[in-house]
Amino acid sequence: MNFNFEKLILVNPCKLDDECYARAMHANKIIDNAKIFQSFKDATKNLDYLVATSSIESQNDKRHLRNAVLLEDAVNKVYEVNGKVGLVFGREDYGLFNDEIAKCDIMVRIPSSESYLSLNLSHAVALVLYTFFVNKSFTPKEKRDIGKIEKDKLYEFFSNLLKEINYPEHKKQNTEIMFQRILGRSMPSKWEYHTLMGVLSKTLEKIKMQQE
Repeated sequence: MNFNFEKLILVNPCKLDDECYARAMHANKIIDNAKIFQSFKDATKNLDYLVATSSIESQNDKRHLRNAVLLEDAVNKVYEVNGKVGLVFGREDYGLFNDEIAKCDIMVRIPSSESYLSLNLSHAVALVLYTFFVNKSFTPKEKRDIGKIEKDKLYEFFSNLLKEINYPEHKKQNTEIMFQRILGRSMPSKWEYHTLMGVLSKTLEKIKMQQE
């Protein structure tokens, strides 16, 4: 509430008891209105763009799952989204699972000391929301019409293309994540999505015709 964020989604949380409300002080309505889900998939199914947070990043450019974007760089990109954005925070003790990060469009990190990279969950949330709050005046020239349905279809076509060209199975998942991260960073418009879909569709059709 300090930073004008009012929509809270919780996945399989602990009991929201009296202590929880006492710590929330004057932000009790956020707890009252919180949406609770039993799985990450259900919690994010209606969100168009997901931003994962983690202190653990990959130093290898070929490992795309945890290739992170600096928080400050991510903020302006997110303000270009013309859809529902979810800021995804993990568990206090061990953060987000790899499969949860893989479902997100980008992963951000908060710059911190090499001697102690990980922040407490509450501190990480405060820093992320503060950064978005102070950049709220950013007005992009163009809103990006991204949608979960379009993205999922595009990822499906790309996966099918890899299958049709007999792409090495042991490289397939990493390459699919790479494709997802590229789109997450570039934020194509809906027109650009449809253009890519057209290219992939025609490519798959051509490959299948040659195989017959």
